[in-house]
Amino acid sequence: METTYREAMRTAIREALLQDDRVFLMGEDVGAYGGCFAVSLGLFEEFGPERVRDTPLSESAFVGAGIGAALNGMRPIVEIMTVNFSLLALDQIVNNAATLLHMSGGQFNVPLVIRMTTGAGRQLGAQHSHSLEGWFAHVPGLRILTPATVEDARGMLWTALEDPDPVLIFEHGSLYNLSGELAEDAGPVDIHAAAVRREGGDVSLITYGGTLPLTLEAADRLAAEGIEAEVLDLRTLRPLDDAAILATVVKTHRAVVVDEGWRSGSLSAEISARITESAFYELDAPVARVCSAEVPIPYARDLELAALPSAERVVAAAREAVGGGG
Repeated sequence: METTYREAMRTAIREALLQDDRVFLMGEDVGAYGGCFAVSLGLFEEFGPERVRDTPLSESAFVGAGIGAALNGMRPIVEIMTVNFSLLALDQIVNNAATLLHMSGGQFNVPLVIRMTTGAGRQLGAQHSHSLEGWFAHVPGLRILTPATVEDARGMLWTALEDPDPVLIFEHGSLYNLSGELAEDAGPVDIHAAAVRREGGDVSLITYGGTLPLTLEAADRLAAEGIEAEVLDLRTLRPLDDAAILATVVKTHRAVVVDEGWRSGSLSAEISARITESAFYELDAPVARVCSAEVPIPYARDLELAALPSAERVVAAAREAVGGGG
């Protein structure tokens, strides 16, 4: 059946609420309003205020409440409106959710799922547009998911809810209207492995989340020039699927990492380092990176587009990698 990323995520939440009485959704405007991005539209009317809970404008408070509920046997889904606002709950996420299992000597798991919108491209200004998932991927004790397809939007949530430890799901805002085919019997999906979205033998394009569509577009353009690019969707940023990353590099001997985060200290830098550490002698060209410009994301449409990764920039980086190879 044809569905959108938004509808797939809504279906996932609805089915979780139906399957497990311990599951509830909480966050700003998730109730009668239906969520800032309309993901929870209709759930309040179906499940009521006990299962779909509107919260005050205090990320630290309601993320902390989610941690407490998880410690007491519930399976909360906490929605933070945008990744920028998650900084207001950084203490709860990094100092509590991520550390309690370790600090309790393995006695207390925190089976908490936190969902948030990430990324730019919608003219919402700097305070609503940054891609900070790489920051959270730095933190031990967290699992970081970045669904980029309707199948993953539908299937990652239930698998995340079954995880005994905190899981953060980053939903790129540009993907909510993305349409795709979803099997009628679609269910939970793996959250441990990266996925090859396009096979190729000339260069590896490694990406995730909102940059997957433009990376696939770049691969199509490259194919028209006779360059067959393999596209690897990381899907999970912590832990990274090192085996899949190294396998594609060994296959193509060239890599371009596409990451909407800033270049300095980015996830792309970590991936580049791992490739260099483990597959240096497989490389026929330096690892290339396509990242956002190191500025607060602009509001003006032309400036915003200029600051973000684009299919054109990915094509140029891939051409250089292939043309400069030995």
